[in-house]
Amino acid sequence: MPTSKFESFLQRVYSATGIHSQNELAAALDINRSAITQAKNKNDFPAKWLLDLYRLFGLNPDWLETGKGPAYLKPAASQEYAFKGIPKVKARLCAGGGSFEVGSEIEGYYSFQTEWLLHKGNSDHMVLMDIFGNSMTPELKDGDTVLIDESQKDVLAGALYAIGIDDTIMVKRVEKHPNKLVLISDNKDYAPIFLQHEEMDTIRIIGKVIWVCREFR
Repeated sequence: MPTSKFESFLQRVYSATGIHSQNELAAALDINRSAITQAKNKNDFPAKWLLDLYRLFGLNPDWLETGKGPAYLKPAASQEYAFKGIPKVKARLCAGGGSFEVGSEIEGYYSFQTEWLLHKGNSDHMVLMDIFGNSMTPELKDGDTVLIDESQKDVLAGALYAIGIDDTIMVKRVEKHPNKLVLISDNKDYAPIFLQHEEMDTIRIIGKVIWVCREFR
């Protein structure tokens, strides 16, 4: 049983929302993960968090702080209004010749509605990665961020996949042909890559691209 003020607060948040970890709480509140650690060490939490949780989930700030009173001041938040944090990793997917930036270090977490994620795939196996290069234009552009479901590895003709070949990772459309795989770029300046026989064993499907985000520059 949690005994500290912060742990009690945290357990109330977990019980009333779709949040299941401190990383997901940081993502929902749009704060750094370190802020959660600092609050835990101080055994306290900012009043702004209570207001933000009210706005996001309709939770009663008094109940969050003390455990007294009704849990909700607005109608209880349904699953569609719960959020889950998806990690963004340092590795970048090349839309070109191949990326050697394959680090799995997490740079941060981004919030998505859990109901939306449920319709897209397995959120426990999703990750965000940046794109660099222009081989997949106009569909994917340099600087885009894509959401990848690493549980979806079965190849569907023409779908976008994050793939690995030897020590490089890239994003391509993948098609299965008799006795070969074809990696296709949307940019016609890039020729298809054909993998045959033992070459097919060198490719690994990291996951299916299911969403893209683009910032205008």
